[in-house]
Amino acid sequence: MRTLLYTLLILTAKFLNAQTATKEQIISALPEIEITEGINLHIISPEPIQYVDLSTEQLTGDLPASNIARIKITDYMGHEEKDKGVKPSALFNGNRIGIVTIVGQSFIAQYKVIFRDQDNLNTITNIHIQPEVMQPVEFDKMVFSDVELRKFATDIIQKKSEKNPIREEKNLKLSFQLNNVYVISDYIFLDMTIKNNSNLSYDIEDLKFSLEDKKIHKATNNQSVDLTPILQLNPQKHFRKNYRNIYVFKKFTYPNSKVMMIRLIEEQLSGRTIEMKINYSEILNADSF
Repeated sequence: MRTLLYTLLILTAKFLNAQTATKEQIISALPEIEITEGINLHIISPEPIQYVDLSTEQLTGDLPASNIARIKITDYMGHEEKDKGVKPSALFNGNRIGIVTIVGQSFIAQYKVIFRDQDNLNTITNIHIQPEVMQPVEFDKMVFSDVELRKFATDIIQKKSEKNPIREEKNLKLSFQLNNVYVISDYIFLDMTIKNNSNLSYDIEDLKFSLEDKKIHKATNNQSVDLTPILQLNPQKHFRKNYRNIYVFKKFTYPNSKVMMIRLIEEQLSGRTIEMKINYSEILNADSF
């Protein structure tokens, strides 16, 4: 019930945000961030950054990680001022030198960048984008950020796995289970468990997903289409006994003549490989949450 309420709140909030998103933003109302020469400012986003805009050539930056924007000051003084030995603080201290715009998967955030003298020991080196400065980006379809998808996946994995999985394949003391399939909006969540009943630990080289023909005729080639999850909850590769993970896909469909094939492959030269076939009917019967 709590999970259902959380999902309804997310859906309602996204709908209201799409309808009531602020159309204009005034520069004077933007929050301020301070920056100084020789110090990189890292802006940390709660979700992957799609786009960064720096409004002036006095600022430059890059994306060292998918959710971190690194900003610094470029050469902000002319040759005349430098030759005269003018200190930057005499020209720029306390002045706005540009606007930084960060666009995530579901929001846009903007800041006024204020120059501070490098002698100011209170100059910040990193900030986290706070909810109060995020404006929702309008959208046509229901799109969830990685943060929200990870929250849904966490809710699933906190449930007890089904006693009777939808599918189970066994080989060489390994049990490969599809516990359940969940759907929310245009996203499909596969809840999977691997059980190792041997005393030899297992190192996952790959878990491959593809769509393949049910029946392969000798005169035709098997047409295989790779499927790549947009998110997996647990990046762990090594386990001894039990491994459970959630894999998230954008909505896909396939005809009855095809099956979804999942291949579990161990590292190095190993025969401990398992294949599982999932019919489209099992996707269509997915639970909602």
